[in-house]
Amino acid sequence: MSVKTRLVATGLPFVLIATIATPASAAEPYERVLNGKFDSVKTPWWSSGIAPSTVVGGKLCAQIPGGTANPWTAMIGQNDVPLEAGQPYTLRFTATATKNVTVRAAVALGVAPNTTVLNKPAALTSTPKTFEFTGTSTVATRTGGQVAIQAGGVSAEPYTLCVDDVSLTGGIVPPGGGWDYGSPVRTNQYAYPTAGAKRASIVNSSTTPVDWQLRDSAGAVVRTGKTQVKGTDAMTRDHVHIADFSSYKKTGSGYSLTVGDQGSYPFDITDKPYDQLRRDSLAYFYHNRSGTPIEAKYVGDAYARAAGHVGVAPNKGDVSVPCLPGECDYSLDVSGGWYDAGDHGKYVVNGALAAWQLMDTYERSLHTFDIEGVRDGLLSIPEQDNQRPDVLDEARWEVEFLLKMQVPAGKPLAGMAHHKIHDLAWTAHPMLPANDPQPRYLHAPSTAATLNLAAAGAQCARVYKIWDRAFSDRCLVAAETAWKAAVANPAKYAPDEDSVGGGAYDDTNVTDEFSWAAAELYATTGKREYLGRITTKLTSAGFSWKDTGGLADLTIMRLPLKFPLDRVFAARSRVIGVADGHVRDLKAQGYPNPSKPADGQYAWGSTSATLTASMIMAMAYDTTLNRKYSDAVLESMDYLLGRNGLNQSFVSGYGEKASRNQHHRHWANQVDAKMPNPPAGSLAGGPNSGLQDPVAQQNLPGCAPAKCYVDELGSWSTNEVAINWNSALAWVSAFADTR
Repeated sequence: MSVKTRLVATGLPFVLIATIATPASAAEPYERVLNGKFDSVKTPWWSSGIAPSTVVGGKLCAQIPGGTANPWTAMIGQNDVPLEAGQPYTLRFTATATKNVTVRAAVALGVAPNTTVLNKPAALTSTPKTFEFTGTSTVATRTGGQVAIQAGGVSAEPYTLCVDDVSLTGGIVPPGGGWDYGSPVRTNQYAYPTAGAKRASIVNSSTTPVDWQLRDSAGAVVRTGKTQVKGTDAMTRDHVHIADFSSYKKTGSGYSLTVGDQGSYPFDITDKPYDQLRRDSLAYFYHNRSGTPIEAKYVGDAYARAAGHVGVAPNKGDVSVPCLPGECDYSLDVSGGWYDAGDHGKYVVNGALAAWQLMDTYERSLHTFDIEGVRDGLLSIPEQDNQRPDVLDEARWEVEFLLKMQVPAGKPLAGMAHHKIHDLAWTAHPMLPANDPQPRYLHAPSTAATLNLAAAGAQCARVYKIWDRAFSDRCLVAAETAWKAAVANPAKYAPDEDSVGGGAYDDTNVTDEFSWAAAELYATTGKREYLGRITTKLTSAGFSWKDTGGLADLTIMRLPLKFPLDRVFAARSRVIGVADGHVRDLKAQGYPNPSKPADGQYAWGSTSATLTASMIMAMAYDTTLNRKYSDAVLESMDYLLGRNGLNQSFVSGYGEKASRNQHHRHWANQVDAKMPNPPAGSLAGGPNSGLQDPVAQQNLPGCAPAKCYVDELGSWSTNEVAINWNSALAWVSAFADTR
C-alpha cells in the first residue's frame, strides 16, 4: 500500500522483558536511531515545518529561520525511539552552523508528558564538532522516544544547521527483542461455530502429546483431550501442538482452553459467530466515506464527523479538482467515494476491486439464497429503508466516484480514467478529513485504472439493473467507453514513483486488467468481441489490486450460464486446484493460515492474502459443496481472530487482544485521546517481512515472518487499513455467516 506520514506513538503493545539479553560487550551497545549517517536519504528524520531540511553531502541540513521564540520551535528529530526505564542512554552527533549558536540536544518522550532523558546545550560554529551526552530514562516505551536537535530561539537571523553521525545507544533489550506474546494457548479469541471445527494451537516444546482441558466460564472442565504434535512452524519458529475440541457443541460464552497452568483468552461457542462481523466489516465503508457527514445516529458520537473534502475551509475540496500541472487543462468533480487507507487519497485501482467484492457479495447472496446479503436494513447507513440492498447502496458510493474519474468527452484521452486523486503532501496525525488543508490534484490517466473502471462498471450494470435501470445504463456506457479507450491506449502505465501525499499504485503490466474487464463485459453484454480477450488464469498467487487476472475465473464461476462450457470447466478446475493448495498449506502449518508465501516472506497486507485464499476456497465450496473447503475458511478466520503466532486478533473489536491502533488519520486515539480507536470490524494489514516503516524497523528486526507485526499507529507497513482488505473481510465474513 501507500507510504504514510510517520508520527510518534506511545505505549507497550506487548510486555517488555528487560532481562532477555545484554550487549556482547561495552564496545557494542545497542543503536537506537535509524539512518544516523545520512549516506543518501533523510527518512526517518524530520524537521519542523518552518525549517525545511535535506541531505547534502552526507549530512542532514536544515534552514533555521531567525527570530524564533523557543528552542523547540525549529528542530531536527527522529521519533519512534525505544526507551527502557532505569537505563542510561548516550547521544552522540557531529554538527555545524553557519552562525555561532548554542542549540539543545534532547532525548525525551515525544508526546505528553514529554518526560526528559537528557537536554543539553551544544555550542556550534562553522567547524564540525562532535558532542556526547548521557542521561537515564525514567520511562519505558517501545515507540514513544524522540531524539531532537532543538535549534530555535538562538539567533535573530536565519542560519543553516547540519548534523551527521547521529547515534543514540543504550538499553539492554536488543532491537527486535523483548516480546512476550502471552499465553502459549492460542485460540480464536472471539467465537467458534457450534457445529464446526474448533481447534487451538499451543506453543509447547514437548515432542509427545500433552493434556488439554476445555473450561466453561465458571472454570469447570467440560472436555479433555491430548494434543497432536505439529512440530516447528516455519513461519513463526514456534514448536506447535494442535488441540481439537470440535466434538464439544454446547453454546455458551467465556470458554477457555488450558494446558497445564496456561489458559487461552476467553471465547464463545455460538450458532452464528460471524453474524455481527459481516455487518461491522461493511460498516467500515460508511466510516470512510468522503464528501458526506458521518452522522452520530448511524455510528455514535465518538465516530461522527463533518464531511471531508467538500470545499469548506480549510479544505480545498474535491468538487473541482485540477490535474497536476502539465497533465490536463480541466478540473473534475470527483467528490464522494471512500478514503483508501490511513490517508485521504482515493485510487481507482483499489476502489474498483473493493467495490467489485461488495457487488460480488450481493451476487453470491442471490445465488445461495442468503437473505442477509440482499436485505435492506442490514447496515446502519443513510440509505437504509430505501427498498434496495444495503450492500449495493454502499458499493454505489464508490462506483459513483469511479465514474467521475473518467476523462470527459472532447478532451485528450477521453474515456480513460484518472489513476488517483490525493493531497499534494502527506498530512499529519491526527487529521480529520474536514481539516485537511492540502491542495488536491488529479493524477494522469492510466490503462490499469481505465480497465478497472470497465470491469466495475460492467458489473455495476448487471447488478443494479433490477434496482435502478438508469444507473445501470450509465455504468454500462462508462464501462464500454473505458474499454474502447484502453484498447486505443494500451500502455498508459502508472509509474513506480516516489509518491508524496498518496500511494503510487504503480502497474506496468495490464494484461490481467484487460482479461478481467473482458470477463465482466462479456458476462454483462454477451458480446463475442470480449470473449477472446479473456486470457488469464487463476493461480496460487490469487489476486490483488495489481494482479487482477485471477478475477476472470471467479467471474466465470459466479455466472457459469453466461460463458461457454469449455471456459466454465477450465475455470472450475483451476479454482478447485488452487483451493486444494490453500487447504494443504493451512493444514501443513502450526497456525491455520491458507496463505503460505513461496519465498517465506510475508508481504504488505498479509491478512488480505489470507482472505483472498479464503475467498477462493469458498468459491470451491460453492461449486463442490465439499465441506473441507468451508471448514478451511472457518479455520482461516480463527487465524485472523487470534489463533496465530502473535496471539493477536487483527480485527478491531473482535477478541480480548485485538488490534486497536491501526494506522489511520482520524482513528488516532494513540496520539490524541480526543480521537477514537478504529471501530469494530476494521482489519489490520498484519505481518509484513519488509518492515518499511521506522516503528517496525526499530521493534522487529530479525522477526519470524508471521511475527513481523506491531499494533502501533506509526507502523504503517504492518498496521494500516485499506478498503480492499476490508472488502475481502466483508466477503469472507458473509460466507462464514452462512456456514
